[in-house]
Amino acid sequence: MTMPQPAPTGRLAAAGRIAHLLAGELVQPVAPSVTAFVAQLVGGAQPLGVIFYGSILRASDPDGILDFYVIVERLEDWGSRPLAREANRLLPPNVEYHEIPVDGRIIRAKVAILSIAQFRRMTGRASLDTTVWARFCQPVRLVWVRGPEAADAILACIVRAVAQAGRWAAALGPASGTADDFWLALFSHTYAAELRVENGRRPRTLLEGHEQRYRTLLPDIWLADGLPFERSGDVLAPRLTPGLRRRMREGWWLRGRLGRVLNIGRLAKGAFTFEGGARYIAWKIQRHSGIVLPLGPFSERHPLICLPYLLWKLRQAGFFRRRG
Repeated sequence: MTMPQPAPTGRLAAAGRIAHLLAGELVQPVAPSVTAFVAQLVGGAQPLGVIFYGSILRASDPDGILDFYVIVERLEDWGSRPLAREANRLLPPNVEYHEIPVDGRIIRAKVAILSIAQFRRMTGRASLDTTVWARFCQPVRLVWVRGPEAADAILACIVRAVAQAGRWAAALGPASGTADDFWLALFSHTYAAELRVENGRRPRTLLEGHEQRYRTLLPDIWLADGLPFERSGDVLAPRLTPGLRRRMREGWWLRGRLGRVLNIGRLAKGAFTFEGGARYIAWKIQRHSGIVLPLGPFSERHPLICLPYLLWKLRQAGFFRRRG
């Protein structure tokens, strides 16, 4: 990957610092087991890159589920069924569940698939879908990459995601406050837009351990975007005109409502495209109850359609009996 060098002054200097920081994050090492898992996941395919993100990156959990995005040049470059590829064109991303043995233990992961064109579009300013840029404004690792050009294309999308996040933080945050205040306001809004069930501390957990990173990024994002702001110590005050703030908040209202529709749509799509979903459901049940659910080929391919059957098997196994 080409490591960007800070540019000389003003907006260009801020943009260079952002790219330099994010490129440095992407190439940070990960656990050897993660690298080995991704090597087997990719196999003979040739995606542009595989990005590791999410809760296990923030806090290692040997029994948890890893999260990856596979970025491809064309959706046909990944070995999905034709119906799944068409669904991914209409409502990206598709998600798959994989279990791969590494060094004598099973590693589990959810894997989302995007083309580079989709990645670019979903991190752009015109995107009404918050799903992708809200994830990629957080620290991520590029654990597999085809080459320098692919790395630069992925980095450019991550820079766009961070720029999106910082701009929305200015509009959704307080009139003035610390960088933490603006990021917490942003993540509270993005979780609400996705209908994600999280406790009230979840946005803060995204900052924990990375506070300085977010505090460094925010003023540079605003400076690179040409957004005027004042700074007094740790307190930042973006100078949005009343008209711009109103238009952006109206724009967020639309994104928030649409985000809920999109995520309900993705759940419905997952009934037909969530590769390995039944194994994922069965593993979750086994982890929390100790009950092993045998799966057939149809339930492997259509986990949500077979959910009533899985619930019936649980009832047979006594999972719903009253205790005590």
